[in-house]
Amino acid sequence: MINTFDTVLIHFLRKYQYVVGRFSMFTIFFWFGILKIFDSSPANPLVAELLSNTMPFISFQNFIIVLGVYEMIIGILFLIPSHERTAIFLLIPHMITTVMPLILLPTITWVAPFVPTLEGQYIIKNVVIIALAFGLAAHMHPLKNKHG
Repeated sequence: MINTFDTVLIHFLRKYQYVVGRFSMFTIFFWFGILKIFDSSPANPLVAELLSNTMPFISFQNFIIVLGVYEMIIGILFLIPSHERTAIFLLIPHMITTVMPLILLPTITWVAPFVPTLEGQYIIKNVVIIALAFGLAAHMHPLKNKHG
């Protein structure tokens, strides 16, 4: 009985993991992006601090809207089966930028070595997003060579 349940469960998970993964990416990026646009994101102060340390010549009000729209676009692209490659391409600089506070803002992201603050934990959990992106990318078909 347990073996049958295990087999059925694994087949179910294999069948739907791709759709659930894409929808999860959409949910995270669209939701967090729209929160930034409406100045409701708990990450906004961290983004403002990072922006002031890296690009102080850019207005936070303009940047946060662009960042929010960028995140929403990533989310929407993950929903469209033929656009995951573009979503992952846009995800790469986003993830690189997201990790920057761990290095550039250590007083905000670390309590002690290897002991992250809540903000640090928020950033480190992006490892899961990267792993999910790897899994989704594994389902993509290689690009066809147009030159023969």
